[in-house]
Amino acid sequence: MGLLISKIWSLFGNEEHKLVLVGLDNAGKTTILYQLLLGEAVHTRPTIGSNVEEVVWRNLRFVMWDLGGQQSLRSAWNTYYTNSEFVIMVIDSTDRQRLSISREELHRMLTHEELSRACLLVFANKQDVKGSMTAAEISEQLDLTSIKQHPWHIQGCCALTGEGLHLGLEWIASRIKKK
Repeated sequence: MGLLISKIWSLFGNEEHKLVLVGLDNAGKTTILYQLLLGEAVHTRPTIGSNVEEVVWRNLRFVMWDLGGQQSLRSAWNTYYTNSEFVIMVIDSTDRQRLSISREELHRMLTHEELSRACLLVFANKQDVKGSMTAAEISEQLDLTSIKQHPWHIQGCCALTGEGLHLGLEWIASRIKKK
């Protein structure tokens, strides 16, 4: 009986899912957060520390922690990992020079014990900019195929218009259903 009530209750979106949004500075993490929350692009400033918002999407409640991506702040990312079910790494698809730094940060982060059960969504942001790398190029540069301990998905997107963001959330929703 308790299982039945629990299943019915979950249909009403009462269950929270913690996500951390990470990536280098200027990747578009905060723009993505507020695009998902408000459905529009907002003017943002560099995040010092973190932003946290609750985003409700299709009866799912996400507590999203947007973590500042400046070099001096990345060492503190691990303080936010506890109980995170998902990591969303945001990549600036135009920033070819720093993609190797993103790869190092991603692979270091995924070795952290607190993220051992987390799934990874990579948003290849700024796909609207001419000359941006494709999701396939970014996947190769990040060496995503070497990640075997975490289910992962890469999704091209544009934070300013919201294009691709809901496809990423669809993937997250499918992972929640499998748990």
